[in-house]
Amino acid sequence: MVNLNLPAYEYQLREWEGVTQIFCGLRKKWLVLTPEEWVRQHFVALLVGTYAYPKSLLKIEGGLSVYKTVKRSDLVMYDRDGLPFLLVECKAPEVKITTPVLEQALRYNHVIKAPYVALSNGMEHFVFQLDPAGKLSRLTDLPAFGKKDTD
Repeated sequence: MVNLNLPAYEYQLREWEGVTQIFCGLRKKWLVLTPEEWVRQHFVALLVGTYAYPKSLLKIEGGLSVYKTVKRSDLVMYDRDGLPFLLVECKAPEVKITTPVLEQALRYNHVIKAPYVALSNGMEHFVFQLDPAGKLSRLTDLPAFGKKDTD
């Protein structure tokens, strides 16, 4: 896997029946190591290790229904009241973060309703805030955990 523009962390890899796997500490299981999973696991480590987001409030690959199709959000961080706080859409490093990627995340967030949305391919990272009227503003960093958009 390529080096990412995310902090390094202590990950576990193994070979199982000819497939490289990475251990997901949140789900407590081994997963196939794909480029997107590599980014997702690094982003989880960033949220928990650098930004002190509580891992107990982080959900990986949660199912949701978007326009009558079942989709999976990459990461959703909940606040202490159990409300969505941050939706994160991860892509493989070779996938450019473009308007269609943002639109995908916003479609997911139409259902999830988090005030913050982040996009990452492990190399580039974009963070947005949605105000109650739906106006999108780009931020320079991830929000501090628990910071409401009205604070």
